[in-house]
Amino acid sequence: MGQITVEKNAGGIEGLCVITPTVHGDARGYFMETYNQKDMEEAGLTMTFVQDNQSCSTKGVLRGLHFQKQFPQGKLVRVMRGKVFDVAVDLREGSRTYRKWFGIELSEENKKQFYIPEGFAHGFLVLSDIAEFCYKCTDFYHPGDEGGLAWNDPEIGVKWPGVIGEYNGKASTEGYEMEDGTKLVMSEKDQQWSTLM
Repeated sequence: MGQITVEKNAGGIEGLCVITPTVHGDARGYFMETYNQKDMEEAGLTMTFVQDNQSCSTKGVLRGLHFQKQFPQGKLVRVMRGKVFDVAVDLREGSRTYRKWFGIELSEENKKQFYIPEGFAHGFLVLSDIAEFCYKCTDFYHPGDEGGLAWNDPEIGVKWPGVIGEYNGKASTEGYEMEDGTKLVMSEKDQQWSTLM
């Protein structure tokens, strides 16, 4: 028991949690519990997860910002290999932090996990040559229920690390790149999302 520490309301946004596991390391390597229901419940995190997902992406890939409309998902995310900048945007109408965002670096080195509850848009940018990203969800994926928010919405103002360029009125990557010259890579769908206005 007691294998995690939890920073609640990360970035001053209610519901966001940064979870740091206890890592047991020696000359052989390390061991850690990536999920323990009892520890989560002791920390006040009582959600039930129904689906696990995993993706692999190369440097400059930006996925998001996604949300489910009628069947919102809470997500517990972490990085198994590499490094990403992970972002949550509060879309809960009536929330005192509506439209606010919080971002955190997740990596195989820091082993942190990030819990994003229902009602947030979520996305991440790959900062390493390659990144394996996995997450647990509180609801199943429902085709046709996906919504999105422009990754570069100027009203939200997410500061993606290492990304340079100016907003041109579109969610496309045109005019943007990383400081080292790496091109941003996004799906066609993600480049069509609109701003909150």
